[in-house]
Amino acid sequence: MNASNLQMKLTFKNKVISTVSKFNRKHKALSFLGIAYALLAITVYNILFCFYRNAKRHICLACILLFFVFSSSFSYPAMSLNISFATDMSIEDYTVDDSISLSETEVAESNAELAVVNDVDETLIEEARDSVNPDVAEAEHLDPEKQASLSDILESTREDEQNEAELESITTVDVEEKADPVAEYFSQFKDEDDRSFDGSEWNIILVNKQHPIPDDYEFPLGVISGSMKCDERIISPLLDMMRAASSDGISLIICSPYRDLDRQTMLFDTKIDRYMNGGMSYMEAYNLASQAVTVPGSSEHQIGLAIDIISDNYSNLDEGFANTPAGKWLYDNSYKYGFILRYPAGKENITSIEYEPWHFRYVGVDAATIIYENDICLEEFWNTYVK
Repeated sequence: MNASNLQMKLTFKNKVISTVSKFNRKHKALSFLGIAYALLAITVYNILFCFYRNAKRHICLACILLFFVFSSSFSYPAMSLNISFATDMSIEDYTVDDSISLSETEVAESNAELAVVNDVDETLIEEARDSVNPDVAEAEHLDPEKQASLSDILESTREDEQNEAELESITTVDVEEKADPVAEYFSQFKDEDDRSFDGSEWNIILVNKQHPIPDDYEFPLGVISGSMKCDERIISPLLDMMRAASSDGISLIICSPYRDLDRQTMLFDTKIDRYMNGGMSYMEAYNLASQAVTVPGSSEHQIGLAIDIISDNYSNLDEGFANTPAGKWLYDNSYKYGFILRYPAGKENITSIEYEPWHFRYVGVDAATIIYENDICLEEFWNTYVK
């Protein structure tokens, strides 16, 4: 502090003390007010004098803080395209509102390519939304060569006449006997807290938008029928389930099992193109498409554990399948053979995928039974039972 500044500071202090002394001599009863005034005035002056003396430093510090705040991502609200199953937000919060539009002035003021909003073709958007599963749009599941019934699978796996005789003679009692080991397995636990699973087990691997397929993941690929493949380890329980359904008068038909990365990418891109052709921006189309088609690299079809199922009297991959005899039978019995309804109704905010009553995933009998009995999805199962 130089001499002039020190002199200015002392002069102000002396003026305050002199003024307060005069006030206290005239008003002895109010001397406490004079003292309070002196303390307040000198304190405020010292603070302001400090800022004045170090003005350059404080200005630099303020500029640095402002730069940090305005350049940090947390300063701005952002919406993630992926919905974590741990969040409480509803899927509706991420659904694109078809009524969204920008005024001509707002469009003219924006130079960003993705910000330009074209007129949305409601017909094209509805067609894209109606084709919930990508194979609906491709109509691949209607191709006989892309389907596999029980007889097709038996022929492909070259089972002899003894196996077919076993199919014809199988009864509901036989099915219940197959389910007995499940009750025996759970009888050893006193309560649900005793049941736990190892997350490294191949059959309960969690694959979704938040948990993509590991780069080093490998599995044995087996032939279901013709060019249709899946994880070789689920073919036997799949056959058992189809035999049991057949004994109850239900004909199950397998379609769209294993897909490689290129196939999944093509299906996902096709879905995006359909929405963009309806007038959506790429980001809007991507967000909406990811609710109906799994993002490439995060699809259970790519690890051979997921299959789509139709029946001989209902070949549409839509929610109506849930009301068919085949859909009801699968919902009530698939867990006995290790399969679960992967994307159930009411769990969309957790799975991030729309209700798909035709999409089944193998997790093993033990895990499937817990999921069925507790009416939970695979993500919830992982949160509770996987260590």
